[in-house]
Formats: sequence, C-alpha cells, structure tokens
Amino acid sequence: MKACRLLIRCLPVVALSTILCATVLGADVPSKAAPAGATTGGTPESRTPEGVWKPIAAVLGGARLPKESLDAITLRISGTNYEVTVKGETEPDRGFSTLDTNASPKHMTITSTNGPNRGKTFLAIYEMKDGRSLRVCYDLSGADFPKEFNAPKGTQLYLVGYRRQKE
Repeated sequence: MKACRLLIRCLPVVALSTILCATVLGADVPSKAAPAGATTGGTPESRTPEGVWKPIAAVLGGARLPKESLDAITLRISGTNYEVTVKGETEPDRGFSTLDTNASPKHMTITSTNGPNRGKTFLAIYEMKDGRSLRVCYDLSGADFPKEFNAPKGTQLYLVGYRRQKE
C-alpha cells in the first residue's frame, strides 16, 4: 500500500488516467492504452481508451511494483476525463488529458483538477496495441515527455501496462 500512496501522490495514473492492459510489450513493462478519443488503427471502438482499466505491470524508477499495489489501482476514462482510485485512499485523483497523436511516440498531457495531484501536470507517451492493451510512460517530474517506453533506475519515470476491464 505504501507504493500505492506514492503513486497516487506522484501521478494521476491516468494518465488517461488516462489511460491505460493485458499484454506485456517491450522491455519489462506491459502495454498501455491511448488517451480519450485517440485511435491507433482498427476500429475507433476498439482503439479508444474509454472505459475501466487495471494496471497489470509497472516499473517506477527501475523498481517493479508489487502485484498487491497494482491490484489496488483502478483507472476510469470517459472522454478526456479520468479518475484514478486506490483502495485505502479516501480521495480519488481526477482530471483531464489532451493528446497529440501526431507526435511519435504519441504524447499525452495529464492535468489533475481534484484529489492528491490537484494542480499538477504530468507528461506521458502512450501506445495502444489493441482495444484491450494500453502502455503509458509518465514523467512524474512533469519536466518533459519521455523519449521511450522505459523507466530506468534513478529517474522519475513510471511505465505501466493496462488491461481494459469489462464494465
């Protein structure tokens, strides 16, 4: 639960909340979903991050998060709005995101309006390989968009793979 508290305070996993599935892609972190309204092939219905997402794997600054921490997190995306809840926390993180689908990799700017991250902006890159899988890499410092889907030791990068849940 300590890792969950750190995450909820450091980032709006939302990142689209934007955000984000079941397949582990790339190095050692799974894929994440794209932000609201974004499509990356396939039908729009299958490539939108709208819905409920659970993280399946995550790395924060080189450290893999334990399953118990991931299981406590739920991301809900509706349009450009997101809500991240963490079991045991009294207040969810809520806000909105904007997407730049022309950038490569695609960019997501996440702004928290309510909750532990209120007033903070997080920059992220994302990809959605299919309608059920989302991979997002957040820069929790808010300094710059990550260059790749990697969260090495000594950084404030948070890489997470999400799986879409049935509502």
